[in-house]
Amino acid sequence: MTTDTKRAWETSVSDVEEASVFIRGYDLGELIGQLSFASASYLLIRGRLPTPGESKMMEAVLCSVLDYSLKKPGTVAARYCVSGNPSMVAGLATAVLSAGEYTLAPDSGGTFIVATFAEFQKSGDPMVAAAEDLISRMRSSGQRVPGFGHPNFRFTDPRAQKLKRIALENGVWGGLCDWYEAVHAAFIKQANKPELVINEVGMMAAILAQMGFSPAEMTGLALISTMPGVVAHVSEELQSKVRIRTVADGDASYARDRHDLAGDLKAAGW
Repeated sequence: MTTDTKRAWETSVSDVEEASVFIRGYDLGELIGQLSFASASYLLIRGRLPTPGESKMMEAVLCSVLDYSLKKPGTVAARYCVSGNPSMVAGLATAVLSAGEYTLAPDSGGTFIVATFAEFQKSGDPMVAAAEDLISRMRSSGQRVPGFGHPNFRFTDPRAQKLKRIALENGVWGGLCDWYEAVHAAFIKQANKPELVINEVGMMAAILAQMGFSPAEMTGLALISTMPGVVAHVSEELQSKVRIRTVADGDASYARDRHDLAGDLKAAGW
């Protein structure tokens, strides 16, 4: 008789014994004080210790989207939330739920970069020609390239370029990153938009893809990076004692049509 030993839950992330916690097989007590938060995050997510260069890149990634004042939808949403429900947890959850296709989340960029790079490699075409062909096809079908453009930055996003410089200095820049830049060059050429930048989320996607992170993991790291800023904003909002924020009349327009309920009910057959 055979016995099925497969359990309902399996994990290699961590293990808890009577007097110890093990993170990917390493005693947490030994990790504390020896690994930075960035290195420990890498260990947890990738399942191995980072190289010094990978650790420095992780430090940069986790500092790259710390805050964007009240111009980030998640921050504003969090502050609105806690003005009605004064709770740090509620504010943080609101900010997380506000991340997605148009803000903060690099997963769509990561998916795009990995998939199109694989197509380029199969094609056997030179990189520049393959990028030109890709953009031509995408523009003809009205598709957008994730990670291009920014409401404030023109021609260059200094945050993105700093990430690139750190990646180059620490040996984590590679073919996926070169491909994304080639796609960007093809796009600004064909669209005649030299001012259109690779933004920090796009650059983060390219570098993290090169480092082997999945698109979902990329967005998780972006959210970790933005959490200190959200904590600071939620704390500030809680201390302000402002209650129930609303939209100012000067920022909204309202339909002023008024209706006769009795007459309209009668006309509707009531």
